[in-house]
Amino acid sequence: MIQGSTELVAIVGSPIAQVKSPENFNRWFTDHQQNVVMLAIDLAQPALDDFLQTLRGWQNLRGCVVTVPYKQMLASRLDSVSERSAALRSVNVIRREPDGRLVGDIVDGEGFLNAARKHGFNPKNKQALVIGTGGVGSAIAYSLCQAGVSHLVISDISDERVEVLGELLRRTFPESVISTRPASLEHFDLVVNASPVGMGATSDDGPLPLPAALMETLSANTLVTDVVTSPAVTPFLAFARSLGCPIQTGPEMALAQLGNLGHFMGVTPLDI
Repeated sequence: MIQGSTELVAIVGSPIAQVKSPENFNRWFTDHQQNVVMLAIDLAQPALDDFLQTLRGWQNLRGCVVTVPYKQMLASRLDSVSERSAALRSVNVIRREPDGRLVGDIVDGEGFLNAARKHGFNPKNKQALVIGTGGVGSAIAYSLCQAGVSHLVISDISDERVEVLGELLRRTFPESVISTRPASLEHFDLVVNASPVGMGATSDDGPLPLPAALMETLSANTLVTDVVTSPAVTPFLAFARSLGCPIQTGPEMALAQLGNLGHFMGVTPLDI
């Protein structure tokens, strides 16, 4: 039950119905007898600046998780951000300091790796493909390079975004080979769909983020993952599973970064 003494955290985006963070956080708060609650806020873009001003004065609010489409819009509006957030110009979590200052970070990549490691994936010296260069895709690509992948391929419908992210990664992680436009998937240890393609699909024959002919080149040893949380098994993952590939779902990633998000906001330990 929410009381006057209850501390709050929030998740903001639009749409918001598909997100898993409220149920994950609120279950953890209940199980650990914490007087904290997460609220889901479906915010219209014109209200974004007013919302930030409200956060600064919201004294029983500890922080806010950020989801699409506001990860990149909010990065430049905060009082300070982490080094990786500054590099990627994106945030997915905000902490409200006691004086009302707003501090941001992006932990999507770390949460993704938490989940992938549970599948036995060690990024060191591996080859990976990331499809999508928005906030979550850029964060995953950054963390994969930071964790030591030898070769990272990035793909997106926007050539400009691919070029911008590629230049950032080459400059920041010169030891990793960064390339684009894979001709085949057979050599990848990891393939990530970090685009929204497949969100809301109601059957396994829905849209794919890659051509089906290219998907057919997947090795059965490749870990195939998706960041989309609804449905849990997207058409992309269903296709990969039909080829014998191990898969990692969006809800797995959402749950795996719970500690990263909560720790940054000061409401959970890092390892939970």
